[in-house]
Amino acid sequence: MSDNNIVGIEYNRVTNTSSTDFPGHQSSGDFSWDIEKFKKSFDIKITNVSERVANFDLIHIDTSIANAFRRIMIAEVPSVAVETVYSFMNTSVIQDEVLAHRIGLVPLKVDPDSLTWVDKSVDENDRYTEDNTIVLSLDVTCTKNPHAPKNSTNPNELYRNSNVYAKDLKFEPQGSQLEKYKDNPVVPTDPNILLAKLRPGQEISLRAHCILGVGADHAKFSPVATASYRLLPVIDIKEPITGELAKKFQKCFPPGVIEIDSKGEAYVADARKDTVSREVLRHPEFNGKVKLGRQRDYFIFQVESTGAMPPEEIFFKSVRVLKNKAEYLRKCPIGQ
Repeated sequence: MSDNNIVGIEYNRVTNTSSTDFPGHQSSGDFSWDIEKFKKSFDIKITNVSERVANFDLIHIDTSIANAFRRIMIAEVPSVAVETVYSFMNTSVIQDEVLAHRIGLVPLKVDPDSLTWVDKSVDENDRYTEDNTIVLSLDVTCTKNPHAPKNSTNPNELYRNSNVYAKDLKFEPQGSQLEKYKDNPVVPTDPNILLAKLRPGQEISLRAHCILGVGADHAKFSPVATASYRLLPVIDIKEPITGELAKKFQKCFPPGVIEIDSKGEAYVADARKDTVSREVLRHPEFNGKVKLGRQRDYFIFQVESTGAMPPEEIFFKSVRVLKNKAEYLRKCPIGQ
């Protein structure tokens, strides 16, 4: 692997960080764009996919493209969230605007492709329809529990509905939504999010209207909790490290990064697990024996969904958004 492709990690500095005016290009060699060459070199490795989290690697791709995917997943992949709250009754200690803000940040399990965008040019009275708006209701009243245990001080035993949770938000289908969402009714992705606390006599009654949006407008529309990447760590052992020194060398890295073979010599087992803490560079006995770095074109992604969409779907949609941007630029009459 070329040293130009490695970001150097030294004791007190990071080297070879700057890029050129043309991403992926260096002063020597042929870097003219070739789609066939890109197809052969580019690779994707999927290491883990669950309901909420996806870990995958993008290999031999430029930083500008990898970072574009990350930013699009955070800010430009559409999702559904509460936009407007109509409060009819709120005698709790939480102000209307604070309660509305908390409700707005509750992630909802609903397919964003099932709704259309709200047309802001339409008159406000006709703007919101069953095709672009989902209605949720919240009606909770706290009362005393007549069967509460004697001498109990636990509010959950003394009162009924003392805690208002996200699961208390009820979906109210409008028109064709009854058929559209009959198999997948709209519910919060995390039902036990605490919204408010009530005491006997206090009541909350409201309606919440949910629409499509993107994270660039408000964080509540972002479909990801986090979307991040890091470069693949590179550990280059220049000289054999054996015996007790190998054991000390092993302890300078997280578990699983360095192992010791049957001859007592240290070797790199899994550089991916390294956090690049540079602990090994603090010890003079390892000077010149190891070189640390990160591979410039190897991106380890971790995407954590809020639950509205599977994490792999969020990435696929970010690819679609970037493709649409590229198509727009190709067809845009720049300079005319």
